[in-house]
Amino acid sequence: MNLTPKQIVSELDKYIIGQKDAKKAVAIALRNRYRRSMLSLSEMEEITPKNIIMKGPTGVGKTEIARRLAKLVGAPFVKVEATKYTEVGYVGRDVESMIRDLVECSVRLVKEERFKKVTEKAEATVDEKLIKLVCEVRRLDRGETPLEIFEKNIAEGYKKGYYDNEIIEIELVDNPKPMELMPGGSEISIGSIFGDFMPKKKKKRKISVKEAKKLLLEEEADKLIDKDSVNEEAIRRAENEGIIFIDEIDKIAAKANQSGQDVSREGVQRDILPIVEGSTVMTKYGSIKTDYILFIAAGAFHVSKVSDLIPELQGRFPILVELKSLTKQDFIDILTTPRNAITIQYATLLKVDGVELKFTDEAIEAIAGIAEDMNATSEDIGARRLHTVMENLLEEVSFNAGGETAYQVVIDKNYVESRLGGERKTKDLKKYIL
Repeated sequence: MNLTPKQIVSELDKYIIGQKDAKKAVAIALRNRYRRSMLSLSEMEEITPKNIIMKGPTGVGKTEIARRLAKLVGAPFVKVEATKYTEVGYVGRDVESMIRDLVECSVRLVKEERFKKVTEKAEATVDEKLIKLVCEVRRLDRGETPLEIFEKNIAEGYKKGYYDNEIIEIELVDNPKPMELMPGGSEISIGSIFGDFMPKKKKKRKISVKEAKKLLLEEEADKLIDKDSVNEEAIRRAENEGIIFIDEIDKIAAKANQSGQDVSREGVQRDILPIVEGSTVMTKYGSIKTDYILFIAAGAFHVSKVSDLIPELQGRFPILVELKSLTKQDFIDILTTPRNAITIQYATLLKVDGVELKFTDEAIEAIAGIAEDMNATSEDIGARRLHTVMENLLEEVSFNAGGETAYQVVIDKNYVESRLGGERKTKDLKKYIL
Protein backbone atom coordinates (compact mmCIF):
# COMPACT_ATOMS: atom_id res chain seq x y z
CA MET A 1 0.00 0.00 0.00
CA ASN A 2 1.84 3.12 -1.26
CA LEU A 3 0.17 5.80 0.84
CA THR A 4 1.41 9.39 0.88
CA PRO A 5 2.20 10.97 4.28
CA LYS A 6 -1.09 12.93 4.12
CA GLN A 7 -3.04 9.74 3.43
CA ILE A 8 -1.28 7.94 6.31
CA VAL A 9 -2.19 10.77 8.72
CA SER A 10 -5.76 10.67 7.42
CA GLU A 11 -5.96 6.93 8.16
CA LEU A 12 -4.50 7.40 11.65
CA ASP A 13 -7.07 10.17 12.32
CA LYS A 14 -9.82 7.55 12.08
CA TYR A 15 -8.59 5.94 15.32
CA ILE A 16 -6.39 8.49 17.15
CA ILE A 17 -7.42 12.00 18.15
CA GLY A 18 -4.98 14.92 17.88
CA GLN A 19 -1.17 14.49 18.16
CA LYS A 20 -0.55 15.86 14.65
CA ASP A 21 3.22 16.20 15.14
CA ALA A 22 3.66 12.53 16.09
CA LYS A 23 1.45 11.40 13.22
CA LYS A 24 3.41 13.50 10.71
CA ALA A 25 6.72 12.11 11.98
CA VAL A 26 5.68 8.44 11.66
CA ALA A 27 3.96 9.09 8.32
CA ILE A 28 7.16 10.55 6.86
CA ALA A 29 9.20 7.64 8.29
CA LEU A 30 6.82 5.14 6.67
CA ARG A 31 6.82 6.94 3.32
CA ASN A 32 10.63 7.05 3.38
CA ARG A 33 10.59 3.26 3.50
CA TYR A 34 8.61 3.16 0.27
CA ARG A 35 10.95 5.73 -1.28
CA ARG A 36 13.96 3.64 -0.25
CA SER A 37 12.45 0.49 -1.76
CA MET A 38 12.33 2.24 -5.16
CA LEU A 39 16.11 2.84 -5.21
CA SER A 40 18.92 0.64 -6.51
CA LEU A 41 20.50 -1.89 -4.13
CA SER A 42 23.67 0.19 -3.72
CA GLU A 43 21.60 3.30 -2.87
CA MET A 44 19.33 1.35 -0.50
CA GLU A 45 22.29 0.18 1.55
CA GLU A 46 23.29 3.77 2.29
CA ILE A 47 19.89 4.90 3.59
CA THR A 48 18.84 3.94 7.11
CA PRO A 49 15.57 4.86 8.85
CA LYS A 50 15.41 7.91 11.11
CA ASN A 51 14.27 6.54 14.47
CA ILE A 52 11.76 8.46 16.59
CA ILE A 53 11.34 9.26 20.29
CA MET A 54 7.81 10.09 21.42
CA LYS A 55 7.68 12.10 24.62
CA GLY A 56 4.37 12.45 26.41
CA PRO A 57 2.17 11.27 29.32
CA THR A 58 0.57 7.85 29.37
CA GLY A 59 -2.69 7.31 27.50
CA VAL A 60 -2.26 10.01 24.83
CA GLY A 61 -1.78 7.61 21.89
CA LYS A 62 1.95 6.81 21.63
CA THR A 63 1.55 3.02 21.38
CA GLU A 64 -1.64 3.24 19.34
CA ILE A 65 0.00 5.44 16.70
CA ALA A 66 2.82 2.93 16.21
CA ARG A 67 0.49 -0.09 16.27
CA ARG A 68 -1.97 1.40 13.76
CA LEU A 69 0.91 2.47 11.54
CA ALA A 70 2.22 -1.10 11.32
CA LYS A 71 -1.29 -2.51 10.78
CA LEU A 72 -1.88 -0.02 7.98
CA VAL A 73 0.85 -1.53 5.82
CA GLY A 74 0.95 -5.06 7.27
CA ALA A 75 4.45 -4.57 8.66
CA PRO A 76 5.92 -6.88 11.35
CA PHE A 77 5.49 -5.05 14.67
CA VAL A 78 6.42 -5.74 18.29
CA LYS A 79 5.99 -3.63 21.41
CA VAL A 80 8.54 -4.12 24.17
CA GLU A 81 9.18 -2.46 27.53
CA ALA A 82 12.71 -1.20 28.11
CA THR A 83 12.41 -2.06 31.82
CA LYS A 84 12.10 -5.79 31.02
CA TYR A 85 15.68 -6.01 29.82
CA THR A 86 18.84 -6.53 31.84
CA GLU A 87 22.40 -5.93 30.75
CA VAL A 88 24.69 -8.80 29.82
CA GLY A 89 25.69 -10.89 32.83
CA TYR A 90 22.32 -10.74 34.60
CA VAL A 91 19.53 -13.32 34.42
CA GLY A 92 16.57 -12.01 32.43
CA ARG A 93 15.62 -10.92 28.94
CA ASP A 94 18.51 -9.89 26.74
CA VAL A 95 17.96 -7.06 24.26
CA GLU A 96 18.41 -9.38 21.24
CA SER A 97 15.14 -11.10 22.20
CA MET A 98 13.21 -8.09 20.80
CA ILE A 99 14.65 -8.90 17.37
CA ARG A 100 13.76 -12.58 17.73
CA ASP A 101 10.21 -11.55 18.70
CA LEU A 102 10.02 -9.37 15.58
CA VAL A 103 11.09 -12.28 13.37
CA GLU A 104 8.46 -14.53 15.01
CA CYS A 105 5.84 -11.90 14.22
CA SER A 106 7.08 -11.67 10.63
CA VAL A 107 6.94 -15.47 10.22
CA ARG A 108 3.32 -15.47 11.45
CA LEU A 109 2.37 -12.74 8.95
CA VAL A 110 3.96 -14.55 6.00
CA LYS A 111 2.46 -17.90 7.05
CA GLU A 112 -1.02 -16.34 7.22
CA GLU A 113 -0.61 -14.98 3.68
CA ARG A 114 0.65 -18.30 2.29
CA PHE A 115 -2.07 -20.15 4.22
CA LYS A 116 -4.77 -18.13 2.42
CA LYS A 117 -3.25 -19.07 -0.95
CA VAL A 118 -3.30 -22.82 -0.30
CA THR A 119 -6.54 -22.95 1.71
CA GLU A 120 -8.72 -23.91 -1.25
CA LYS A 121 -6.51 -26.86 -2.18
CA ALA A 122 -6.12 -27.96 1.44
CA GLU A 123 -9.86 -27.63 2.06
CA ALA A 124 -10.68 -30.09 -0.74
CA THR A 125 -8.39 -32.73 0.83
CA VAL A 126 -9.74 -32.14 4.34
CA ASP A 127 -13.39 -32.23 3.22
CA GLU A 128 -12.84 -35.57 1.48
CA LYS A 129 -11.24 -37.01 4.62
CA LEU A 130 -13.99 -35.75 6.94
CA ILE A 131 -16.82 -36.94 4.69
CA LYS A 132 -15.35 -40.47 4.85
CA LEU A 133 -15.16 -40.27 8.66
CA VAL A 134 -18.76 -39.06 8.93
CA CYS A 135 -19.83 -41.92 6.62
CA GLU A 136 -18.13 -44.39 8.99
CA VAL A 137 -19.91 -42.89 12.01
CA ARG A 138 -23.27 -42.92 10.18
CA ARG A 139 -22.86 -46.30 8.44
CA LEU A 140 -25.59 -47.89 10.63
CA ASP A 141 -28.08 -45.29 9.31
CA ARG A 142 -27.48 -46.41 5.76
CA GLY A 143 -30.07 -49.23 5.83
CA GLU A 144 -30.92 -50.38 2.30
CA THR A 145 -29.62 -47.20 0.64
CA PRO A 146 -26.97 -47.92 -2.03
CA LEU A 147 -23.48 -46.92 -0.87
CA GLU A 148 -22.99 -44.37 -3.64
CA ILE A 149 -26.25 -42.53 -2.87
CA PHE A 150 -25.58 -42.74 0.89
CA GLU A 151 -22.13 -41.13 0.49
CA LYS A 152 -23.59 -38.46 -1.81
CA ASN A 153 -26.25 -37.57 0.77
CA ILE A 154 -23.64 -37.38 3.53
CA ALA A 155 -21.45 -35.12 1.34
CA GLU A 156 -24.37 -32.76 0.67
CA GLY A 157 -25.27 -32.67 4.37
CA TYR A 158 -21.64 -32.02 5.28
CA LYS A 159 -21.42 -29.03 2.92
CA LYS A 160 -24.58 -27.57 4.48
CA GLY A 161 -23.13 -27.96 7.98
CA TYR A 162 -25.58 -30.64 9.19
CA TYR A 163 -22.74 -32.67 10.75
CA ASP A 164 -20.74 -29.83 12.33
CA ASN A 165 -21.48 -31.15 15.84
CA GLU A 166 -20.96 -34.81 14.95
CA ILE A 167 -18.21 -36.35 17.14
CA ILE A 168 -15.52 -38.20 15.20
CA GLU A 169 -12.11 -39.66 16.01
CA ILE A 170 -9.13 -38.31 14.09
CA GLU A 171 -5.34 -38.53 14.23
CA LEU A 172 -3.47 -35.26 14.64
CA VAL A 173 0.24 -34.45 14.83
CA ASP A 174 1.20 -34.06 18.49
CA ASN A 175 3.39 -30.96 18.58
CA PRO A 176 5.48 -30.76 21.79
CA LYS A 177 4.97 -27.64 23.87
CA PRO A 178 7.77 -25.06 23.61
CA MET A 179 10.13 -24.73 26.58
CA GLU A 180 11.52 -21.52 28.03
CA LEU A 181 15.31 -21.82 28.22
CA MET A 182 15.64 -19.05 30.83
CA PRO A 183 13.21 -16.75 32.68
CA GLY A 184 11.88 -14.12 30.30
CA GLY A 185 13.80 -15.63 27.39
CA SER A 186 12.54 -16.88 24.05
CA GLU A 187 10.68 -20.18 23.88
CA ILE A 188 12.02 -23.07 21.83
CA SER A 189 10.61 -26.50 21.01
CA ILE A 190 12.43 -29.79 20.44
CA GLY A 191 11.01 -29.84 16.90
CA SER A 192 12.61 -26.51 16.05
CA ILE A 193 16.03 -27.91 17.07
CA PHE A 194 15.94 -31.24 15.25
CA GLY A 195 13.42 -30.30 12.53
CA ASP A 196 12.45 -33.14 10.20
CA PHE A 197 14.96 -35.60 11.68
CA MET A 198 12.52 -36.53 14.44
CA PRO A 199 9.50 -38.67 13.53
CA LYS A 200 6.23 -36.81 14.03
CA LYS A 201 4.08 -38.43 16.70
CA LYS A 202 0.35 -38.65 16.10
CA LYS A 203 -2.35 -38.57 18.73
CA LYS A 204 -5.97 -39.77 18.43
CA ARG A 205 -8.63 -37.28 19.51
CA LYS A 206 -12.42 -37.32 19.67
CA ILE A 207 -13.73 -33.93 18.57
CA SER A 208 -16.57 -32.36 16.58
CA VAL A 209 -16.43 -32.20 12.77
CA LYS A 210 -16.29 -28.39 12.91
CA GLU A 211 -13.23 -28.38 15.20
CA ALA A 212 -11.61 -31.25 13.27
CA LYS A 213 -11.90 -29.28 10.02
CA LYS A 214 -10.07 -26.31 11.54
CA LEU A 215 -7.22 -28.45 12.93
CA LEU A 216 -6.86 -30.64 9.83
CA LEU A 217 -6.91 -27.55 7.59
CA GLU A 218 -3.96 -26.06 9.49
CA GLU A 219 -2.11 -29.38 9.28
CA GLU A 220 -2.80 -29.87 5.57
CA ALA A 221 -1.97 -26.26 4.64
CA ASP A 222 1.27 -26.56 6.58
CA LYS A 223 2.30 -29.44 4.29
CA LEU A 224 1.64 -27.33 1.19
CA ILE A 225 3.67 -24.34 2.38
CA ASP A 226 7.38 -24.19 1.59
CA LYS A 227 8.87 -23.45 5.02
CA ASP A 228 12.25 -22.35 3.66
CA SER A 229 10.71 -19.69 1.44
CA VAL A 230 8.49 -18.56 4.34
CA ASN A 231 11.54 -18.11 6.57
CA GLU A 232 13.47 -16.24 3.88
CA GLU A 233 10.57 -13.87 3.19
CA ALA A 234 9.96 -13.37 6.92
CA ILE A 235 13.61 -12.40 7.50
CA ARG A 236 13.50 -10.03 4.52
CA ARG A 237 10.35 -8.31 5.79
CA ALA A 238 11.58 -8.05 9.36
CA GLU A 239 14.82 -6.47 8.09
CA ASN A 240 13.25 -3.96 5.70
CA GLU A 241 9.73 -3.38 7.04
CA GLY A 242 9.92 -4.27 10.76
CA ILE A 243 8.87 -1.75 13.43
CA ILE A 244 9.95 -2.11 17.07
CA PHE A 245 8.20 0.08 19.65
CA ILE A 246 10.33 0.45 22.81
CA ASP A 247 8.09 1.75 25.60
CA GLU A 248 9.18 3.19 28.97
CA ILE A 249 12.59 4.19 27.63
CA ASP A 250 12.61 7.05 30.16
CA LYS A 251 12.82 4.46 32.96
CA ILE A 252 16.31 3.41 31.84
CA ALA A 253 17.62 6.99 31.68
CA ALA A 254 20.25 7.84 34.31
CA LYS A 255 18.28 10.19 36.58
CA ALA A 256 15.29 7.88 36.72
CA ASN A 257 17.30 5.37 38.70
CA GLN A 258 19.71 7.16 41.05
CA SER A 259 19.11 4.85 44.03
CA GLY A 260 21.33 2.15 42.54
CA GLN A 261 19.04 -0.58 43.89
CA ASP A 262 18.29 -2.00 40.45
CA VAL A 263 20.41 -3.35 37.59
CA SER A 264 22.35 -0.56 35.88
CA ARG A 265 19.95 1.01 33.41
CA GLU A 266 22.81 2.69 31.59
CA GLY A 267 24.10 -0.82 30.88
CA VAL A 268 20.75 -1.66 29.24
CA GLN A 269 21.08 1.46 27.08
CA ARG A 270 24.55 0.35 25.96
CA ASP A 271 23.17 -3.10 25.10
CA ILE A 272 20.33 -1.58 23.08
CA LEU A 273 22.75 0.70 21.21
CA PRO A 274 24.30 -1.89 18.82
CA ILE A 275 20.83 -3.24 18.01
CA VAL A 276 19.62 0.24 17.02
CA GLU A 277 22.90 1.14 15.28
CA GLY A 278 22.80 -2.01 13.18
CA SER A 279 24.06 -5.49 13.96
CA THR A 280 23.41 -9.10 13.03
CA VAL A 281 21.28 -11.23 15.36
CA MET A 282 20.97 -15.00 15.11
CA THR A 283 17.45 -16.46 15.26
CA LYS A 284 16.13 -19.98 14.69
CA TYR A 285 15.01 -18.84 11.22
CA GLY A 286 18.41 -17.47 10.23
CA SER A 287 20.48 -14.33 10.79
CA ILE A 288 18.86 -10.91 10.57
CA LYS A 289 20.46 -7.47 10.12
CA THR A 290 18.92 -4.74 12.26
CA ASP A 291 20.27 -1.79 10.22
CA TYR A 292 16.97 -0.99 8.49
CA ILE A 293 14.45 -1.75 11.24
CA LEU A 294 12.47 1.33 12.34
CA PHE A 295 12.71 1.90 16.10
CA ILE A 296 10.14 4.08 17.85
CA ALA A 297 10.91 4.78 21.52
CA ALA A 298 8.42 6.32 23.93
CA GLY A 299 8.30 7.56 27.49
CA ALA A 300 6.63 10.09 29.78
CA PHE A 301 9.98 11.62 30.84
CA HIS A 302 8.50 13.05 34.06
CA VAL A 303 11.52 12.33 36.29
CA SER A 304 14.23 12.08 33.66
CA LYS A 305 14.77 14.01 30.41
CA VAL A 306 15.57 12.80 26.91
CA SER A 307 19.01 14.37 27.39
CA ASP A 308 19.63 11.92 30.29
CA LEU A 309 19.92 9.05 27.79
CA ILE A 310 23.49 8.27 26.78
CA PRO A 311 24.60 10.53 23.89
CA GLU A 312 25.21 7.63 21.52
CA LEU A 313 21.60 6.43 21.95
CA GLN A 314 20.21 9.96 21.57
CA GLY A 315 22.11 10.20 18.29
CA ARG A 316 20.33 7.11 16.99
CA PHE A 317 16.91 8.71 17.66
CA PRO A 318 17.23 11.99 15.74
CA ILE A 319 13.50 12.76 15.65
CA LEU A 320 11.85 13.90 18.90
CA VAL A 321 8.11 14.57 18.98
CA GLU A 322 6.19 15.73 22.02
CA LEU A 323 2.65 14.51 22.55
CA LYS A 324 0.34 16.84 24.45
CA SER A 325 -2.00 16.07 27.35
CA LEU A 326 -5.62 15.64 26.28
CA THR A 327 -8.03 18.58 26.54
CA LYS A 328 -11.80 18.52 27.07
CA GLN A 329 -12.34 18.87 23.31
CA ASP A 330 -9.98 15.93 22.72
CA PHE A 331 -12.07 13.81 25.10
CA ILE A 332 -15.26 14.83 23.28
CA ASP A 333 -13.68 13.80 19.97
CA ILE A 334 -12.45 10.49 21.47
CA LEU A 335 -15.97 9.71 22.67
CA THR A 336 -17.59 10.44 19.30
CA THR A 337 -15.18 10.36 16.34
CA PRO A 338 -13.13 7.09 16.15
CA ARG A 339 -14.60 3.97 14.61
CA ASN A 340 -13.90 2.14 17.85
CA ALA A 341 -15.11 4.93 20.17
CA ILE A 342 -15.74 3.77 23.73
CA THR A 343 -19.39 4.91 23.57
CA ILE A 344 -19.92 2.68 20.52
CA GLN A 345 -18.22 -0.22 22.34
CA TYR A 346 -20.55 0.04 25.34
CA ALA A 347 -23.63 0.44 23.12
CA THR A 348 -22.62 -2.68 21.16
CA LEU A 349 -22.04 -4.71 24.35
CA LEU A 350 -25.35 -3.74 25.97
CA LYS A 351 -27.26 -4.36 22.73
CA VAL A 352 -26.59 -8.08 23.35
CA ASP A 353 -28.88 -7.83 26.39
CA GLY A 354 -31.53 -5.83 24.54
CA VAL A 355 -30.49 -2.42 25.86
CA GLU A 356 -30.34 0.43 23.35
CA LEU A 357 -27.86 2.93 24.77
CA LYS A 358 -27.88 6.54 23.60
CA PHE A 359 -25.76 9.52 24.69
CA THR A 360 -26.86 13.13 24.30
CA ASP A 361 -24.36 15.80 23.24
CA GLU A 362 -24.62 17.43 26.69
CA ALA A 363 -23.81 14.09 28.34
CA ILE A 364 -20.73 13.62 26.16
CA GLU A 365 -19.54 17.12 27.08
CA ALA A 366 -20.10 16.45 30.80
CA ILE A 367 -18.19 13.14 30.65
CA ALA A 368 -15.30 14.85 28.84
CA GLY A 369 -15.22 17.61 31.46
CA ILE A 370 -15.06 15.11 34.33
CA ALA A 371 -12.27 13.14 32.62
CA GLU A 372 -10.26 16.32 32.11
CA ASP A 373 -10.77 17.40 35.76
CA MET A 374 -9.73 14.00 37.10
CA ASN A 375 -6.54 14.01 35.01
CA ALA A 376 -5.76 17.53 36.20
CA THR A 377 -6.34 16.85 39.92
CA SER A 378 -4.76 13.39 40.13
CA GLU A 379 -2.45 11.32 37.92
CA ASP A 380 -2.73 12.16 34.22
CA ILE A 381 -3.53 8.82 32.59
CA GLY A 382 -4.81 10.29 29.34
CA ALA A 383 -7.61 8.58 27.44
CA ARG A 384 -7.51 5.62 29.85
CA ARG A 385 -9.36 7.90 32.29
CA LEU A 386 -12.46 7.48 30.13
CA HIS A 387 -12.56 3.76 30.95
CA THR A 388 -12.71 4.49 34.68
CA VAL A 389 -15.34 7.22 34.23
CA MET A 390 -17.53 5.17 31.86
CA GLU A 391 -17.42 2.06 34.06
CA ASN A 392 -18.69 4.07 37.04
CA LEU A 393 -21.26 5.91 34.92
CA LEU A 394 -22.77 2.75 33.40
CA GLU A 395 -22.39 0.46 36.42
CA GLU A 396 -26.13 0.33 37.22
CA VAL A 397 -27.16 0.04 33.56
CA SER A 398 -24.76 -2.87 33.00
CA PHE A 399 -25.83 -4.56 36.25
CA ASN A 400 -29.57 -4.38 35.52
CA ALA A 401 -29.33 -5.40 31.85
CA GLY A 402 -30.14 -8.94 30.83
CA GLY A 403 -33.92 -9.18 31.09
CA GLU A 404 -36.22 -10.55 28.40
CA THR A 405 -37.67 -7.14 27.48
CA ALA A 406 -35.72 -4.78 25.22
CA TYR A 407 -35.62 -1.12 26.27
CA GLN A 408 -33.78 2.13 25.65
CA VAL A 409 -31.53 4.04 28.07
CA VAL A 410 -30.74 7.68 27.31
CA ILE A 411 -27.65 9.04 29.05
CA ASP A 412 -28.17 12.79 29.42
CA LYS A 413 -26.40 15.53 31.37
CA ASN A 414 -28.62 15.04 34.46
CA TYR A 415 -27.83 11.32 34.54
CA VAL A 416 -24.08 12.01 34.30
CA GLU A 417 -24.23 14.58 37.10
CA SER A 418 -26.33 12.31 39.32
CA ARG A 419 -23.81 9.48 38.91
CA LEU A 420 -20.56 11.45 38.81
CA GLY A 421 -21.30 14.99 39.96
CA GLY A 422 -20.60 16.86 43.20
CA GLU A 423 -18.88 14.97 45.99
CA ARG A 424 -19.17 11.71 44.09
CA LYS A 425 -16.92 13.12 41.36
CA THR A 426 -14.14 13.95 43.80
CA LYS A 427 -14.46 11.06 46.25
CA ASP A 428 -16.04 7.97 44.73
CA LEU A 429 -14.01 8.13 41.53
CA LYS A 430 -10.79 7.83 43.52
CA LYS A 431 -11.34 4.11 43.91
CA TYR A 432 -11.29 3.82 40.10
CA ILE A 433 -7.99 5.65 39.63
CA LEU A 434 -5.49 3.28 38.09
